[in-house]
Formats: sequence, structure tokens, C-alpha cells
Amino acid sequence: MRRADPIRVWYLLQSGSALGDTLVWVLAPVYFVKAVGMTPLQLVLVGTFMELTVFFFEVPTGIVADVYSRRLSTIVGVVIMGLAIVFVGSVAEAWAVILGWSIWGFGYTFTSGATDAWLADEIGVDNIRPVYLRSAQLARIVSLFGIAASVGLGLVALWLPIVGGGCVIIAVGAALAVLMPETGFKPAERGEAESAARVMVRTGLTGARLVRRRPLLLLILAISASWGAWSEGYDRLSEAHLLRDVGLPSFFGLSFVVWFGLISAASLLLAIFVARPANRRLEQVDQLTVSWVLLGLDIVLIASVVVFGVAGAFWLALVAMLFVNVARSLAMPLFTSWLNQSIENSSVRATVMSITSQADAVGQWTGGPAIGAIGNVFGIRAALVTGAFFLSPAVALYGRALRHGGREPELEGVAEAPA
Repeated sequence: MRRADPIRVWYLLQSGSALGDTLVWVLAPVYFVKAVGMTPLQLVLVGTFMELTVFFFEVPTGIVADVYSRRLSTIVGVVIMGLAIVFVGSVAEAWAVILGWSIWGFGYTFTSGATDAWLADEIGVDNIRPVYLRSAQLARIVSLFGIAASVGLGLVALWLPIVGGGCVIIAVGAALAVLMPETGFKPAERGEAESAARVMVRTGLTGARLVRRRPLLLLILAISASWGAWSEGYDRLSEAHLLRDVGLPSFFGLSFVVWFGLISAASLLLAIFVARPANRRLEQVDQLTVSWVLLGLDIVLIASVVVFGVAGAFWLALVAMLFVNVARSLAMPLFTSWLNQSIENSSVRATVMSITSQADAVGQWTGGPAIGAIGNVFGIRAALVTGAFFLSPAVALYGRALRHGGREPELEGVAEAPA
């Protein structure tokens, strides 16, 4: 069967995943608080157990993608994530939410690294940044429809958009099974007597050596850990902060379901408006310029999260939250392209990117419980402000990356690491 164009398949993957994720995440935190009745610590533990799963399985599944098939790894991961989400929406119990997101984390490890490595193989690493930026913009537009659908379903029952989003993601996996090509990937070579396990170990060691011998990649790992420590607390507690600490205004009698839909829509519209001119400037810039932009976005994130945490008035909290959401939306595709273009050994690309995701997981399961405990003892405001300062090390790390000019050349001998 003839497969589709890889760029179009990438757009399908990103837009379909964005639709499913938006259906889920516009109201999932509200579902956790209102329907399941989870405490601040339980909310954070959802991410903690998920990230522990990611930590233990990230590199093994990344090696599978490098050794066998990035296409197969992506399809399996997407389907598992969709099934896990359906389970979470079907059982409104704290244990089910924690277990379901742990299963989601297992599925995610099959896609993490594999999808980006697949795209780099199919179109070339030098061509990926424009595709990342354009697909991110497309995903934002598609997400607007997801917000409307999530609100509509949420007004009927809070579990409906979660189950619906899981079904959409399963459908994306099925579409990838039919359409996704794999022409640029070359499986790791092995002799007839060499076992698959030995090839996997060799691939993992090669990827680890590449990271260890590239100062910039080590910095990227540290930045990922810093980002993970912050994002875990913010993702689990921001909506609870609005519901419990700030309060939603009774403006035209709007339901809290509609309010969260409007906030998500406003964030996306602002991101679309800002990203359109920014993308034209950033598609062809060098790594040094990208480093400067990421540094600026990190500073905006820290300031915005602090304001959001201490805000007493709804409108101030809303403006701060919009700044956080837009800065984060702009930073993520840039960071991924920055990482991908820093890996010049294609044979271990998925493994190295999985190691980076593992660093993010370490940040989340070490920083997340601490932030959740602070929320239980001192309140959600204190937890959010504390989490903002977890981003501070990333400022220094971006500064160090800038002193290295944004990237370094590949060191000799890395690709030939012994078994």
C-alpha cells in the first residue's frame, strides 16, 4: 500500500492529537476536582505516578524505536494513550485516575522521541523547524474546535469530553496504521548471532555516550528537568486555584464549564495571533537566536506564574494565566526543534530524545510531590509560587547555552561507540 506524504501525516498526527487532548484537558482538571473530589496532593500524584512510569520505560521504548521501527512505536503508543484516557473518564475514582494516567505514561514513552525521530528521518533534520512551527499553529486552530466540543459535552457530563477525547486519539492511531510511511529509517544492524537485546543495549549506550559527550545536550537535559519540576505543579493546581482560591465571577450566569472553555479559547487565539508573525521570523534563524527566544519566554513564564499564584482578583489571575499559556505554547515547538537539531547521529535520535523526556519525568516526580505537599499544608497559592521558582535554573542554563553559541559540533567517535 502506498503511504501518504510524511509532512501531511505529521500534520494529521499533531492536529488529531491536539483535538483529542483539548477535548480531554479543557475540563479534566475540573473533572478531577468536582467529580472525583481529589485533594491538591492527589492531583499532583496523578502526574507523579505517570512520570515514574515514563522514567522507567522512556529509554527502553526509545531504544525499541531506534532498533525496530519508529512508525510501529508511534502507532502502539497513540493507541495505548487513547485507551488509558477512556478508562480515566469511565471510572470517577482517584485510584482509577492515577492508574489510568500511569498507563497513559507507558503509552507516551512509545511516542516520545519516536515521532520526532521519524519526522527527521523522513524529511531531513534541517527541514524540521518550519514543519514544527506550522504544525503547532495548525494544532492551535484545531484545538479551538476541541474547546467548543469539550464545553458542549461537559455541560452534559464532565466525563463525556474525556471519553470522547480518548476515542479521537484511538482513531488517530488507526489512521496512522494506514497512512504513516517509513522510508528513511534504517534499523540498527546486527549480525546473525547477535541478539536483539544486545543491539538494544548497544543502541542505548551509544545514545547515553552522545549525551554525556555533548555539553549542549547535557544543558538541554537540565532544562527539561527544570521545566518538568515546574509544569507538574502548575498543570495539576492551576484550575483548582481558580476554583478554590480566586473564584469565578457570576458574569451572565456562566457555568464554570463555560468559563474554562473561554479561558482555553482565549489562550489559543492569543497564541495563534502571536505565533503567526513569530513563525515567519523563526523558521530559518540559527540555534543562537532560538536560544535567546527560549530564554525570554522562560523569564515571562516565571513572572506570569508568580502573578497568577498571588492574584486575588479574577481578572488579574486570568491575564497572568493567558501569559503563561501563550509563552508555553510558543516555547514547546521551538525547544523540540532546538533539541532535534542538536542530535546529528540519526541512529540514536529517538533514544537521545527519550533520555530528554526522562529528564523531564525526573523533574516532575521529584518536584511534583513537593509542590503538592506545600499545597496541602500552606495552600495552593504557595505551591504555585514555589513551582515558578523551579523554572529559575533554566534561565542560567539558557545563558550558558548562549555562551556556547547555541550548539556545538559533533564529537568524533560517538557514533562508533563499542557494544
